[in-house]
Amino acid sequence: MKHKFSKITGATLVEILIGIVISVLMMAAIFTSYSAINNTYSQVIDKAKISQTGRSIMGMLIRDIRIAGFKHFDDTSKAPSDYIPILITKNSGGCDKLQLMYADRRYNPKTSPPTYTYVTYKITYECKASNIVDKKTTQKISAFAVYKSKSKWNGSSWQQASTSTDDFLYNNELVVDHVQDLIFNPLDKNGKLMSPTPNNLNTSNKIKVIDIAFSTRSQGEFFKKNKKKTVYSLGSKGDTNFTDKFLRETIVVTAHTRNTGLE
Repeated sequence: MKHKFSKITGATLVEILIGIVISVLMMAAIFTSYSAINNTYSQVIDKAKISQTGRSIMGMLIRDIRIAGFKHFDDTSKAPSDYIPILITKNSGGCDKLQLMYADRRYNPKTSPPTYTYVTYKITYECKASNIVDKKTTQKISAFAVYKSKSKWNGSSWQQASTSTDDFLYNNELVVDHVQDLIFNPLDKNGKLMSPTPNNLNTSNKIKVIDIAFSTRSQGEFFKKNKKKTVYSLGSKGDTNFTDKFLRETIVVTAHTRNTGLE
């Protein structure tokens, strides 16, 4: 018996090629959309991180500045010979340095009866060149890193964390990186900029508020093309212009001193 085969039609090579081309175009369109959305999302995250970093470090600085110069009424211990509640060291080429001193007391429940030990602490905020290396240039990035240290007065000298068993002390703890500038401007009770910057106990006690300007930049390149950006400054220090692909943001706050600048 002879079988009759029905005519079967299939896709030609041209049709297959056309289908492949259409699929590639669709995948390219999807990938392009995904890349655009992903880049936008990354920019939003970077900008949020910059803002969050600024708020966090400002909160820390304000808290420490408010406690500068504090001392308990019943504290009769001898103050350090170089005691200055607030000492600002200006740096024209980079970030300012801030040193804050205050007194506190430590509770000792092991003695009978329990006793308090009074101690004077010094907190230091200092900028150093960032150690982060740019993967593209294999060079260190053009930015600063803020470090924080805490030492205490032992009656004759300042004791560092490396030479003490006190868990309250620490040395060169990294606070934040990718910093462009950090400025501290002391103001008196009339709101006038104090110049020269107070460098002794008498003039430091006249500080009523401190204006703080904190400038930071994004970790990665934010813009596709180079853009001119301006980092604004305070006082006599001039603004700084940059031309690159990084996002920069400056936050300015006023920290009121509670234990200095009193009548």
